[in-house]
Amino acid sequence: MLLCFTFSLLISFTFLPNHVWSLSPCRFPAVFNFGDSNSDTGGLSAAFGQAPFPNGETYFGAPAGRFSDGRLIIDFIAGSLGLPYLSPYLDALGSNFSHGANFATAGSTIRPQNTTMAQSGYSPISLDVQFLEFRGGVFQELLPKEEEFAAALYTFDIGQNDLTAGYKLNMTTEEVKAYVPDLLRSLSNIIKYVHARGARSFWIHNTGPVGCYPYVMDRFPITAAQVDKHGCASPFNDVAQYFNSNLKEAVAQLREDLPDSAITYVDVYSAKYRLISQATKHGFMEPFMVCCGHGGKYNYNKAFKCGAKIGVDGKEVVIAKSCKDPTAHISWDGTHFTETANKWIFDRIVDGSFSDPPIPLRMACHKVESVDHLII
Repeated sequence: MLLCFTFSLLISFTFLPNHVWSLSPCRFPAVFNFGDSNSDTGGLSAAFGQAPFPNGETYFGAPAGRFSDGRLIIDFIAGSLGLPYLSPYLDALGSNFSHGANFATAGSTIRPQNTTMAQSGYSPISLDVQFLEFRGGVFQELLPKEEEFAAALYTFDIGQNDLTAGYKLNMTTEEVKAYVPDLLRSLSNIIKYVHARGARSFWIHNTGPVGCYPYVMDRFPITAAQVDKHGCASPFNDVAQYFNSNLKEAVAQLREDLPDSAITYVDVYSAKYRLISQATKHGFMEPFMVCCGHGGKYNYNKAFKCGAKIGVDGKEVVIAKSCKDPTAHISWDGTHFTETANKWIFDRIVDGSFSDPPIPLRMACHKVESVDHLII
């Protein structure tokens, strides 16, 4: 799979029009992000309580609303554009929305779930709610100037939870695949709604290799025959790849429907899978061992997640602690990546190496013909 991607990538750069490389870098005055815990910088914490320590310990020195020891990919995106880290829209206290806002919350899905957060862990702030927050709300006067909405970058990283939600309801892989087209119709509609509010530059991440995540491999039964050569659970990765191939088609359709927009599809799946499958080559230890957890095959236990406490002699004691060296780990808590892993992934996608069209982040305001249309 990676060999094919690399070959395709070489062809992609070869066939890009020469004028692309002479384009001026974009000046994005703001970033608006929609997503789930992969890019939540404090939305869920603002609404339901802070993510517990040791989350945030590596970079922030304290919990900072992120489910990681430090920064997320969205933090590196903002930083590379010369912008402050995005404030969560749901946290008005001390927040600065003049350079955009982050509507993502951990546990968010594209489609609203018919369960409570206590029942399933999924956030009630699904993508449609995030759009309503963007469209207008109590903090509207704190957002950027109206003319900056068209010049801003709009990032999307959502869908992972929609896939695992089906498995939690004991659906088969084929049953999960069956509702993927509906997910992508909903996602496409939201992107069109955001476009109608002035958005013109979109940076859309596909979903990661969930079959390589400890929380999936621990929670859902898999047979030895379903484990690939790198130790990942093939059925779950197959679903993720099915979602991604359909997402890429949906993005192609959006380019036709929104001809005045620059829409970049970012293959974070391949970047993350490369990291996991070549962990030691890139300076990491065994890729499935969780840094912050307690017990279980991967140091992951859904009953005692990162920061979990128990009562001992009338006192609360943290039992799901951080490892000694988070920088040597890929998985922070079984679901999310460490800051070091997030930075590694960002460094691979920022130059367009994993994008269609293969255009750098700093040039993502320019409309460039998709590689799929260039190579026939």
